[in-house]
Amino acid sequence: MREVTLENGEYYHIFNRGVDKRQIVMDLNDTERFLLSLHEFNTTVPIGSLYQHSFRKSKPTPAELSNSVTKLVEITAYCLNPNHYHFILHQIVNGGISKFMHKLGLGYTRYFNERYKRSGSLFQGKFKAVHIETSEQLLHVSAYVNLNNRVHHKFSGRTSQLVCSSWDEYRDRTTPTLCEKGVVLGQFRSRSDYARFAKETIKEIAKRREKIEDDDITLAGTFEEE
Repeated sequence: MREVTLENGEYYHIFNRGVDKRQIVMDLNDTERFLLSLHEFNTTVPIGSLYQHSFRKSKPTPAELSNSVTKLVEITAYCLNPNHYHFILHQIVNGGISKFMHKLGLGYTRYFNERYKRSGSLFQGKFKAVHIETSEQLLHVSAYVNLNNRVHHKFSGRTSQLVCSSWDEYRDRTTPTLCEKGVVLGQFRSRSDYARFAKETIKEIAKRREKIEDDDITLAGTFEEE
């Protein structure tokens, strides 16, 4: 996959999976920690001071974090599956995506390795990035990311409980917010209109995947997560 230049003001589909296709979240505590990491590491503050937050008993709320830092990126959508993740990120400072992903990968890996008494890499190399070039592409990729777990039928039973995404944020105005959703929702009359669009998009993607034998790269540059 060719290297993508990450530029300010642009949107990118970012994704990666666990090394050797391993799980990157083992229980709900890991899921919570990963989501908190999306807040903690989206800042120009050096990673060392933020890493100290990882194990303290009283953790800052998302509102406290968002009010006290200068962000590197805006998160438009996300999905965390048991063995991989997908984001849509909007770069707002020079090098923002690379710095954010470096902090996130390093910080969460340190937490995970400390908790499970392991060492070494947790993620499969550098994150993958695909430039989102049009509004239409952004809408379709947002549906793919928000409902990514529905594309992967293997996530069931206990592992299904580890899946989390920004889907609820897009459907419900009262859900605590991590994402900047205006660029997507602003193109629909209502949240319910977007929900219908997203569900229909996922149906089409699922049909397409069934016909593709080599799906290392599909809709927006995703990979085979099996």
